[in-house]
Amino acid sequence: MSVEVKIEGLESVQEKLKRLGNPRLMKNAARRSMRKAMAIVRDSARSGAKAIDDPQTSEKIWKNIAIAAGKTRNPNEVIMRVGVRGGAAQNANTNRAALSKLSGGITTYWRYLEFGSAKMPATPFMRPALQNNIQAVTNSFAENFNKEIDKELAKL
Repeated sequence: MSVEVKIEGLESVQEKLKRLGNPRLMKNAARRSMRKAMAIVRDSARSGAKAIDDPQTSEKIWKNIAIAAGKTRNPNEVIMRVGVRGGAAQNANTNRAALSKLSGGITTYWRYLEFGSAKMPATPFMRPALQNNIQAVTNSFAENFNKEIDKELAKL
């Protein structure tokens, strides 16, 4: 899978970042902007999950799809993820009681729907959510990041 992203107008943003000067303020602005941009992917994944969720069951995958900030050792990086809460739990040591408290219930089976199995074809909803919205996410991030930097500069 190849991805092509075009970002225009970075010169003005770079100049604003130099004026801001505080790395923590820059990182906070980037984190807020990324969260807003990744909401596009989250909403697309939710609509895809609603289309394949079985209405006969009490589990709802779409209710467990959320945005989460990731951790990195690099102080200049910001990571934002969209995923299924409780989606990695699968083994015997998993706390089933904690998973049952999720708003969508225990939806650890989502990966079989997304990737398929030897006996079931894949019906992906997470991968297309990102793949079909890369340019929209990039544009949203660039626009929101510019606004967030302007807000921070106005405070100075």
